[in-house]
Amino acid sequence: MPKLKVDGIEVEVPPGSTVLQACEAAGKEVPRFCYHDRLSIAGNCRMCLVEVKPGPPKPAASCALPAGDGMEVFTDSEMAKKGRAGVMEFLLINHPLDCPICDQGGECDLQDQAMGFGHAGSRYRENKRAVEDKYMGPLINTIMTRCIHCTRCVRFSTEVAGVDDIGLINRGENAEITTLEHAVASELSGNVIDLCPVGALTSKPYAFAARPWELTKTETIDVMDAVGSSIRVDARSNEVLRVLPRLHEDVNEEWISDKTRFACDGLSRQRLDQPYIRGADGRLAPASWQDALKLASEKLKEAGGSKVAAIIGDHANVEAMFALKGVMDGLGSPNIDCRQDGAALDASVTTSYRFNTTIAGIEEADACLIIGSDPRLEAPVLNSRIRKRYLQGGLHIGVVGPKTNLTYKYEYLGAGGETLQKLADGSHGFCQILKTAKRPMLILGMGALTRRDGFSVLSAARKIADDTGMVLSDWNGFNVLHTAASRVGGLMLGCVPDEGGKSTNEILAGAKSGEISIVYLLGADEIDTSQLDNAFVIYQGHHGDAGAHKASIIFPSAAYTEQNGIFVNTEGRIQIAKRAAFPPGEAKEDWAILRALSGELDEVLPYDTQDELRLSLQDSNNAFLAIDTIEPATWSEFGVSGAIDPAPFNSPISNFYMTDPISRASETMAKCVDEIIGTTEATGTDG
Repeated sequence: MPKLKVDGIEVEVPPGSTVLQACEAAGKEVPRFCYHDRLSIAGNCRMCLVEVKPGPPKPAASCALPAGDGMEVFTDSEMAKKGRAGVMEFLLINHPLDCPICDQGGECDLQDQAMGFGHAGSRYRENKRAVEDKYMGPLINTIMTRCIHCTRCVRFSTEVAGVDDIGLINRGENAEITTLEHAVASELSGNVIDLCPVGALTSKPYAFAARPWELTKTETIDVMDAVGSSIRVDARSNEVLRVLPRLHEDVNEEWISDKTRFACDGLSRQRLDQPYIRGADGRLAPASWQDALKLASEKLKEAGGSKVAAIIGDHANVEAMFALKGVMDGLGSPNIDCRQDGAALDASVTTSYRFNTTIAGIEEADACLIIGSDPRLEAPVLNSRIRKRYLQGGLHIGVVGPKTNLTYKYEYLGAGGETLQKLADGSHGFCQILKTAKRPMLILGMGALTRRDGFSVLSAARKIADDTGMVLSDWNGFNVLHTAASRVGGLMLGCVPDEGGKSTNEILAGAKSGEISIVYLLGADEIDTSQLDNAFVIYQGHHGDAGAHKASIIFPSAAYTEQNGIFVNTEGRIQIAKRAAFPPGEAKEDWAILRALSGELDEVLPYDTQDELRLSLQDSNNAFLAIDTIEPATWSEFGVSGAIDPAPFNSPISNFYMTDPISRASETMAKCVDEIIGTTEATGTDG
């Protein structure tokens, strides 16, 4: 490991480190524009100049200079200061420091570094260059005259996102960052906004909506998929204006998907803000909380246990599910299911429904089998981790299921059950690749588990894992990729049918036949609501979506940004979501609604506050004590052996931009559907 001195401070850095990284290790600030830890080194901006001895009598770009043993680096020498000031002067020849009218005001690296390392004025008196703005779609706003050609956006799109929609053309003064004049076709495109250090790329939906000092910033968790990305929600008054990523090396690094970032405008549209009761005329009419709770309790008492059922939606937090299970237990009903898509998941074996490799563990894998999943649409951030590992080399990927562009090369093995059967019995050639790999893994998606033969598919996947050596003492390569943020938490709580109880599909069939008379929907909108025509439906949710349209009683609840709650991501990682705004009108937190309902039912839940609820929750499952950790789990038997349907596997997500009530209510997501997917299908934003 090379040892060197930085401003007299001796540091030791790993082999292959750059001088800039050595400076950071020594606690010395070196300005930069083009350099980024997660992107390849470009050496474009030359802002990171330092003096190096022994070396040439001129400053060197520290981002591209390997750290060598015995080097002496000076970050604040006169040579380094003059070099940076000169570079800054050149950068500002073309970039106007138009801070009062720039949407980056208060968050601009160029502004900060011009103050810290630039000249007080400019000697440039000629006309500045003007560059035509480029079109990058409904999400990214461009002011290309500000661009300094750091190429961060180009490197991100090609290296991380895996698309070639952004590039640099021409040379010298004529160089321009450009696109092919169409929307950037990536589910991660919004990250270039964060990467741009000068305000050339800004958020189109957020443009000139607010200044950063006006916003209340809340660190929380994303629920738009099951990855559980760390995010920061910025709100003004009671309106969420933007969502930004937070650093979490083990989950999302510093990236988030476009749906996570831009669907937040759906939080202020089509909201349920007061209780409703459907009258004799078949129309929903506003009601008081007292009347709605009283009517709901009367209906639930009248129906009795086996006639009542509950289905849990994709955004429910752990506290809400725990409270709902308590209400259902009090009613004596075994009919509860957190798997609203009907996925074949075994709640009794923890390893059977988790991403056991962990998201960060993907980087250790050397073979990967993807079954019935399109991770690019189902979990874009996780897919970028697979691409990252692929680019390092030595990762052989096989796919059974939909044949799509995953942003990396893979061997297409087959479409569905027939190929899976060959893999399970060891006759497929890809089995040998898995057997010879040191760290093999498989990813089992909901496209394979939501079929009638789901448990047989689950069993076959487990057999592949056993036969190919995926489960070792220090490695578990069996992974289930969920699409719902609530799913793993619900399974940990046991929100599945008790003995004699009905699953989601059975509940819907029972509601249609009259066997089930009351269905409680906790934010469940991704179901076939046409089967609920004969049932009395109690809907608890935050948007007027599919479930609300069938409801006899509506309890308005808070969205994920409007209440504190625990979520568990696809890895089994316990996470805390925090309130960033207050729910509209008379809407209340999910657990509080269920606590009030239990009081009307004379089966009062044993807690009055959320803190007391969490103590009860932790008593029932110690795993919820450890935030941001993954509880170890034991590998064991699961699944049911049986015939596998040869039909092809299909991803449960065909439209990435609209998968839940929030994104379906978003005008920004509707624009993405129109411009990127190109559908003419009417959405909820059409009125």
